[in-house]
Amino acid sequence: MNRNPEINHEAIRRNIPPGARGIIDQIKAAGGEAYLVGGCLRDLLLGRLPNDWDITTNLTPKEVKPLFTTVHEVGAAFGTLLVPRGGDLFEVTTFRTEHGYSDGRHPDHVAYTSQLTEDLQRRDFTINAMAWDPAKETIEDPFDGASDLKAGLIRAVGDPAERFGEDALRLMRAIRFATELEFSIEANTWDAIKAEASGLSRISQERIRDEFNKIMRARRPSGGLRQLLDSGLLHIFLPELAACDGVSQNRWHADDVFTHSILAADAAPRDNFEVRLAALLHDISKPDTRELRDGDYTFYAHQILGARKANRILRRLRYANEERERITHLVFHHMFFFELEWTDSAVRRFVRTVGLDNIPDLIALRIADMGGNAKKSGSTVPLEALLDRVDEVIAKDTALSVKDLAIGGHELIEIGVPKGPGIGRILRALLEIVLDDPDANNEETMMAKAHDLLAAGVHLNDERLSEEH
Repeated sequence: MNRNPEINHEAIRRNIPPGARGIIDQIKAAGGEAYLVGGCLRDLLLGRLPNDWDITTNLTPKEVKPLFTTVHEVGAAFGTLLVPRGGDLFEVTTFRTEHGYSDGRHPDHVAYTSQLTEDLQRRDFTINAMAWDPAKETIEDPFDGASDLKAGLIRAVGDPAERFGEDALRLMRAIRFATELEFSIEANTWDAIKAEASGLSRISQERIRDEFNKIMRARRPSGGLRQLLDSGLLHIFLPELAACDGVSQNRWHADDVFTHSILAADAAPRDNFEVRLAALLHDISKPDTRELRDGDYTFYAHQILGARKANRILRRLRYANEERERITHLVFHHMFFFELEWTDSAVRRFVRTVGLDNIPDLIALRIADMGGNAKKSGSTVPLEALLDRVDEVIAKDTALSVKDLAIGGHELIEIGVPKGPGIGRILRALLEIVLDDPDANNEETMMAKAHDLLAAGVHLNDERLSEEH
């Protein structure tokens, strides 16, 4: 066992929260062993601040629980307790071995062990199979994870096929770690991912989605997305995106649809997940709409069909309704048209169509679309100018939706418009008038226009007025 790799123990010591040290001290005072283990140690060794804190011990949950005032039994059957301390939560897990994974996720049999090495042996990757003793300042590293960490390698502990057979989500986790940490996947581990890819079909959509989200939030998700494709995993949980591979585009594009999509995801803001996912899915229906015309490919209405397909994908992966609707809306409108010469009424119609709150995200999506295409290196100034034009129009306090009109349904009923869809038709017609002439949005003018529309029978018309944009 490698107990003393070249590690900056002082740097680790500085970043360990007092709560973790206090829990370890209490366990040791009770005669137990206790170590920082897993992902939190990996992150500390990389100079990153961990999101989660894990402590492993040879004491059983029954022996750990009396040591602390408050303990949550989140996984006591598997030897795990959650201990709050100093505003943080710490998982405290008993050394254990696991055997049999008939469902491809949970062990059929869990047994406590007194040996730390046996506990580390059940973990997924060598960089997550190290433990640190704060008192002795030694690293327990039976699988040489510190060397893999230094080399930037994701390597399975022991036989990779066995590790992936125990929990097929580890197939995606390997790629996720490689993407987040910008590491490579060790050759035998990569071969096993490809060989065992079909196992992902046993995993719930929610668990797949959570790993996929972490890949999408990495600095450059394109590397992980390419590995998901090459390994066969993408074909299992996102076949619509896999189908974009090799689909060539027209003379305006440098890459096929898949490559353009993953590069657009890279170019999207890392701190805006909905825009980044919309960037990945914005051309998802290009394979369905591609037609050869006059010697080049066209993709008419791909944004409309793409929004429908994106909606099905996001629903299948169990995204929240609000998130799904927002991403779908962005995909639907990503082909929006804008020129500096737009009139105020054109700007108002655009705002009404896409929604004021969506405009910054649509602009970010369009910029990402350009960033994912080596042939589109033009200036983004017109897009940035759109925000200025929208601000100018909003500053004039004009109506952008029927709720902003000077009159509403109650006033229309008073002048004889029957209750029902006819009220909405007249309100939309009034909004069209105001979009062209904002000064008309006063009660006197609106009532006069409403009388004219009523007399013309607009409330009986089933056809909505067409939109300019």
